[in-house]
Amino acid sequence: MPDDPSNTLEEWKEELQAEHEDAIENPDPEADHRIEGVAQVNYRVYFQYSEATGDLERDRTEQVDDLTDPELLSCACGVRGMSREEARRHVEAARSDP
Repeated sequence: MPDDPSNTLEEWKEELQAEHEDAIENPDPEADHRIEGVAQVNYRVYFQYSEATGDLERDRTEQVDDLTDPELLSCACGVRGMSREEARRHVEAARSDP
């Protein structure tokens, strides 16, 4: 009888989680470790119709929300999708003596 796909998926998830934890706790000592994240600030963009060109042209913009820290962080070494706590542990591990 073939493997149950749901069991296979769960095993795969557990393996990925274990690899992720290992990358956080055992950073490559030769790599550059800078924590980074991507944040997005939304703007409302207003347009005016130009009779001369027949196009809509940007008239003005208005920021509609404030910059907030991203929920998931990455490291320049390639570890992605870390919480703030995981990122902190990763940097601390990278800076500790081997």
